[in-house]
Amino acid sequence: MKRIVVISLIVLVIGSMVLIPLLKTDTTTNEVNAPGAVFLFKENLAVNYASNVNISLKVVDQSVTKLEVIIQDSTYQTWNQPKGVLKFNLPSEKLLVGTKEIRLLAYKGNQLLSEDARLIRVLSNEKPLLLTANVLGTSPHNPTHFTQGLEFNNNVLYESTGQNGESKVAKINLATGEPSLKIGLDANYFGEGITVFKNLVYQLTWQQQKCFVYDKESLVLQKDIPYTGEGWGLCNDGTNLIMSDGSERLYFRDPNTFQIKKIIEVYDQFGPKIKLNELEYINGKIYANVWMEDQLLVIDPATGKVNAIVDCKDVIAQGRGTGEVLNGIAYNPTTKKTYLTGKNWSKIVEVSIK
Repeated sequence: MKRIVVISLIVLVIGSMVLIPLLKTDTTTNEVNAPGAVFLFKENLAVNYASNVNISLKVVDQSVTKLEVIIQDSTYQTWNQPKGVLKFNLPSEKLLVGTKEIRLLAYKGNQLLSEDARLIRVLSNEKPLLLTANVLGTSPHNPTHFTQGLEFNNNVLYESTGQNGESKVAKINLATGEPSLKIGLDANYFGEGITVFKNLVYQLTWQQQKCFVYDKESLVLQKDIPYTGEGWGLCNDGTNLIMSDGSERLYFRDPNTFQIKKIIEVYDQFGPKIKLNELEYINGKIYANVWMEDQLLVIDPATGKVNAIVDCKDVIAQGRGTGEVLNGIAYNPTTKKTYLTGKNWSKIVEVSIK
């Protein structure tokens, strides 16, 4: 019940650089439309992480008194009384992986003459490891549960389910698969990912732009917090809530205010990894379901690079039954065991990932 996003890429490899059309079909330098100064590279340049990018720009109007290069809203370099063609080196690891905007501002005194903005896409410089989720055993799972979130806290398993009129958050008895305590959502809400942070359970909603916050012992609703956009998966690293919205982006949010503290983009060596769904934070890495796919991604939370891809075909064969897609990752820090399940599956599967 989520939309499928399709991205078409046309890639032209030139040495160590790649040119990828992203947003605009016009790849000229737009010199005529930029009377102050312009970049001398084409739109949508893509480079590998940790490579050095040589950037050139040209002063078109001789009355320009100052140039500024702005990267992700921070000033990277400034020139006073610039003339002709100027060059500078940009270490791509400063950008992290993902699509970044670089802007060139030309001034005459305090007056802004022109602005030239381009996109640079930084690809991961590592090939992900290929891992396998091996089945160690199974436990019952209620096949009516349209699983959207799964997480252990203090040896207690919490589950969030979706579908309008059927959404809930519950404590689950792993031996039976049945709730020992649960609370339902209003029929207008479609439940999504959950995470337990300190004494609270946070539950996203899909398109209603609201996060419900419960007491983790009683599951009594404490408050709700508005946010913008869709809610998909949720986990935490002990400091931040980490949220997915179905794109390649992961949002690190303040648990108290739900304000965004930072955003990372998830990329492999070819480009963005979209449809990131249910999330779990395990031993310093973010594990993510990819919606409609039989694999997990292991993501570096510092850079957004995909470190590994986990094949879950055996898990699906033994756990899915007549259910739907893989969705649900739970790591129990007490027992150091990892479990996977899916929407309307009849089993929760204990796995080892090798």
